Amino acid sequence: MLNTYFRVIVGTMVLLSVVLTVYVNPNWIWLTVFIGVNLIQSAFTKWCLLESILLKLGIKKGGNSCSIN
Repeated sequence: MLNTYFRVIVGTMVLLSVVLTVYVNPNWIWLTVFIGVNLIQSAFTKWCLLESILLKLGIKKGGNSCSIN
């Protein structure tokens, strides 16, 4: 379940930052860069702030959204 929430939130943030970059101000591209850097950082450190926040909100770990049942 955590994986699903994570993917939805990150995907939404990337799409939102692209829309803001195109229609509001080109400097919004830095939000996309920030998200990308955080994803790369979390791959190496195995720590993600969004995951910590979701766990504190009570979202349960487990359930791979990419698995075939």
